[in-house]
This record gives sequence, C-alpha cells and structure tokens, in this order.
Amino acid sequence: MSNPFDLTNKVALVTGCDTGLGQGMALALAQAGCAISGVNVVEPADTVARMKAGGFRFLDIRANLATNEAIPDIIERTVAHYGRIDILVNNAGIIRRADALDFSERDWDDVLGVNLKTVFFLSQAVARQFLVQGGGGRIVNVASMLSFQGGIRVPSYTASKSGVAGLTRLMANEWAKHGITVNAVAPGYMATNNTAPLLADAERSKAILDRIPAGRWGTPEDVGGPVVFLCSPAATYVTGHILAVDGGWLTR
Repeated sequence: MSNPFDLTNKVALVTGCDTGLGQGMALALAQAGCAISGVNVVEPADTVARMKAGGFRFLDIRANLATNEAIPDIIERTVAHYGRIDILVNNAGIIRRADALDFSERDWDDVLGVNLKTVFFLSQAVARQFLVQGGGGRIVNVASMLSFQGGIRVPSYTASKSGVAGLTRLMANEWAKHGITVNAVAPGYMATNNTAPLLADAERSKAILDRIPAGRWGTPEDVGGPVVFLCSPAATYVTGHILAVDGGWLTR
C-alpha cells in the first residue's frame, strides 16, 4: 500500500459544506483525490471558489434536507455527473438553544428531522447505490461531544447526536457484510457558525477553553484529516467507531 490515504478517483457526497466543518471535510477529501458532490441549502460560494482555486472537481447541488424529498434527486444527479458514489459524509445539521423547560415542539422536530431522520434515509439511499455498484463504500456521520454528554440548553441537538452515534453502530453492524464501513467523527468545541454564541460569551468561552487540554478551540482543518482517514484504505478494518476530535475534552 504505497499511500494508504490516497482517494484518487473516488467520489464523495458531502452535505452542509458551504462553511465550517463541512467545508473543511470537503476540501480535505478533495486534496486526497476525491471528486466532491456538495449538497447545501444555500449557495456555497466560498467553497466553490476554494475548490476552483485548488483545481478540484466540485458538483454544486442545492437541496433542503429538512425533508427527505430531495434525496432521490441528490443521488441521481451525483451518479449522472460522476458515474458513481464511493463516500458519504453526513455533515449537515442544525441546532436550537433554549432551556429544557421552555423548549418547543417545533424546535424539537426541526432538529431531529435534519440531524437524525435525514442522516438515516440519505445513508440508506447511498448504501443502496453502493450495492448496485458493488465494491462497498464508506459512510462518515458527524456526531458530537453531546453523543457522550448531556450538554445544556440543547435538548433536541443532544438527542439527535446521541441518535447519530447509535445509528452509526447499527448501520455498521448491518452493512459490514457488503463491504460498507460506517463510522462517525465527534467534534469537540469548534470555532464555527454553530458555536458563535458560545464564542461571544466571554465567561462561557473561557470555561470551555480552560477544560480543553489542547488549549484552543478546534478548526475545520482539525476534522478534515480524521475524515480522510476513515474514508481511506487505511481504515478498511474500522467500522462502527465514534472518533472524538476534541483536543482532549473527554479526557477531563
């Protein structure tokens, strides 16, 4: 194995890659050799510019993942453009913050819909495509520190990310016989749009930083490498694993 992390000529479908962690994952996969099919609800202008600057292949698909209606079209357009799908990265997600005593049913349903329901049914659709193609495939879900911990003021997000960890293990169990590996990365505190309210809260931000052994918040680049590993030949015998990328947060 000359380069166990080489993904040349692989096709990766990445959701939610217009900014932040998803953009970091998509760029890392492209740098490893992947053609990228990016699914976003908004125009991923910055990602498109970075892909173009790097000479990478990028298919821009706009879809609202709040429902499952777009899933067949996402698969069809990716396969029509590239001929196949080898990798799925389920990154798209939303978060709503409120005390558990005040949390609304709408915020519960919205978050569970995008973060858990769509993750399962898009994975199911891509796994079916893997079976049609033959040769297996790779699925990487995006879990969270709240797959392990309770958190505060994010009840639906915590429930969804705990569910993602469980689904990752279930799909790994069922699909390993088809040569499909299913793993997840669990980012710690990352400097992204989702965590902007925490970064803006000086007291809360300091309390978080004081607990991270690495001494800093994470970046999108910090998650890109672990995702490439899980999608690469180096991780052929890794499945059902939730890989914490947290600067040591869970060790404290």
